[in-house]
Amino acid sequence: MIEQLKTKLNEIENTYISKLQNCASSKDLQDLQVESLGRKGALTELLKSLKDLSLEEKKAFGPLSNEVKNKLTALFEEKAKVLEIEEINKTLNATDIDLTLPAFPFEKGKRHPLEIAKKRMTDILKGLGFVWAQGPLVEDEYHNFDALNIPAHHPARDMQDTFFIKNTQKKDFVLRTHTSGVQIRTMQKQKPPIRIIAPGRVFRKDALDATHSPVFNQIEGLYIDKNVSLADLKRDLTLFMKGLFGPKAQVRFRSSFFPFTEPSVEVDVKCVFCEGKNPTCPVCKGSGWKEMLGAGIVHPNVLRNCGIDPEVYSGYAFGMGVERLAMFSLNIKDIRNFYDNDVRILEQF
Repeated sequence: MIEQLKTKLNEIENTYISKLQNCASSKDLQDLQVESLGRKGALTELLKSLKDLSLEEKKAFGPLSNEVKNKLTALFEEKAKVLEIEEINKTLNATDIDLTLPAFPFEKGKRHPLEIAKKRMTDILKGLGFVWAQGPLVEDEYHNFDALNIPAHHPARDMQDTFFIKNTQKKDFVLRTHTSGVQIRTMQKQKPPIRIIAPGRVFRKDALDATHSPVFNQIEGLYIDKNVSLADLKRDLTLFMKGLFGPKAQVRFRSSFFPFTEPSVEVDVKCVFCEGKNPTCPVCKGSGWKEMLGAGIVHPNVLRNCGIDPEVYSGYAFGMGVERLAMFSLNIKDIRNFYDNDVRILEQF
């Protein structure tokens, strides 16, 4: 029986070597490979006869069959490369193209001014020890409002200010109005100390004008540890502002209110356009100062909502609009310039 198998093996080898030489396309080659070496191919069917051989016959016939299989496989691979080159040349010959011509002089792209500004901001904050954190663009009400000590009657939940999304689960979701949800998710998963920044897009139902956009970018920061105070917040944000606007930048802190921080502050920078000398300045409205961001000491209720003991840990949080700081630092007076794709504006950066 083994002699019959050897004869059949030689026939398969010679038959498919001959067919390979006459193969004219990649599709024909693929069909031929399936026909010979496929799961139901000629060689595979022949090898099923091994079960009927004795151990000695298997030792004699097995290497012969493997040798033929490896030989055919190598020939198929070699033929595939030849056919690929032939088909490429055939396509090129049928195309009106001169490969010796130089490449079309495409201009190199440039980074968008918002990306430039965001990188500057995040690089400064990374230098202060913050690490990057991310979260979903679509948030549930708990992470966007409840956990941040924002009650149901708070104006931020008004349909005029927020994009709500209804679903079949009868649960409201929102396009996140701030990246504070990232802070909540981080505090729920990670034990202090925590020092993160959360850059990303946010959405509010604002009318588009020179200073407002329904979609904008925000960077929020969070620092939680033992004995964190307002002094730590003032130190880090002053360093950040001077790193962004230069060592001579003047920074001031004003009392404010946010439901998720207590005490809360607004951080202003001396107007770089008029330096407080132009009472009709369109940027600072003649005040000489421009509000840059809001910040404060994390409210104890927020810490409790995230499973952190406010008697042991404290922290500060801050949030800023990338567009606002970019307009101030890059001397852009209309937020719409970032989104109009006017090359005359964008190529300056």
